[in-house]
Amino acid sequence: MTARTIAKVLTETKAVDKPISVENKPGGGGTVFMAEYATKDIKDNYKLFVSSPPILINHLKKEGNTPYGYQDTTPLAQLTKDYGAVAVAANSKYKDLKALLDDMKADPTKLTVAGGSAPGSMDHLVSILPAFKYGIDPKKVKYVSYDGGGEAVTALLGGNADVLGTDASSLDQYVKAGKIRILAVAAPARLGGSLKDVPTMKEQGVDAEFLIWRGIFGPKDMSADAKKYWEDTIKQMVESDAWKKEMQANSWQTDYKKADDFKAFLGQQDTQLKDMLTALGMQK
Repeated sequence: MTARTIAKVLTETKAVDKPISVENKPGGGGTVFMAEYATKDIKDNYKLFVSSPPILINHLKKEGNTPYGYQDTTPLAQLTKDYGAVAVAANSKYKDLKALLDDMKADPTKLTVAGGSAPGSMDHLVSILPAFKYGIDPKKVKYVSYDGGGEAVTALLGGNADVLGTDASSLDQYVKAGKIRILAVAAPARLGGSLKDVPTMKEQGVDAEFLIWRGIFGPKDMSADAKKYWEDTIKQMVESDAWKKEMQANSWQTDYKKADDFKAFLGQQDTQLKDMLTALGMQK
C-alpha cells in the first residue's frame, strides 16, 4: 500500500513524468527479493523498493535468514511510522489482551496465532513479544505464517486462527467494517482515527512496544546523481498536500527522515532487534 501510494502521489503531482509500475514480490518475507536485488540489481537506478523492519529482522534471525540486509542497499528516506497490533475476529470471546494472554499462559498450544510473514520475522515478533513480556515461553506459542497480511486476516476471519499479529494501520479497514477487534497496539500512546479507542499494551500491564517504520530504498551502487534526484523528489512528495491527504485517508503517520538520518536510524534499530531476537532465542 505504501509503494502504491508513493507511485500515485508522484504521478498525480507530476514530480515524476515517467510511468511508475508497482510489483509485489512474495517469498520468505522479502528474502527471495533481496537475494535478487542485492546481486542482480545493484546498479539499477530505476528500481526502488519499499520495506519495513523485516529487512533487518530477516538478516538477524536464526531460522530462514538471508545474508543480505539494509547494508546491501542505499536507504533513501523513511516515510511513515506504524506500530504492532494484536487482533481477534469481531465475534471472538476475547475483549482485552490480558484475557488472551492468561489463556495462552495456561496452555500455549491451545491458540493459533497468524501473521503475514515468516517465523522469526516481523508479524511473528509482534505476536510473541507481549506473550514473552507476560512470562510465556515464546517457543511454545503456535505461530502460523501466511504469505502476506491479507491472507493472515482471511485465516483469522475464516476461523483458521484465533489471533493475528501485524501492523495496526493495515487493520484500519477491517475495524471500520466491524470484522475484527484490536485488543492492543504496541505503541507508546493510543493511536488516532478508527483506532483511537484501542488501548496500548502498556495500559494493560504488558511492557511491550514495537515501532514499524516504512521506508524507500535504492540499490547499493546507486549513482550519486540518481541518489540526489530521488532524495529531492521524495522530500518534495512528502511535503505535498497530496501526500498529506493520503496519510490521513489511510490513518498513517508521517515520520520522514532524509537518507543520512534514515541510515543512522536503521543502525540503531538493527541493534535493538538483535537484542530482542537474542532474548527470544531466535538470533542467528
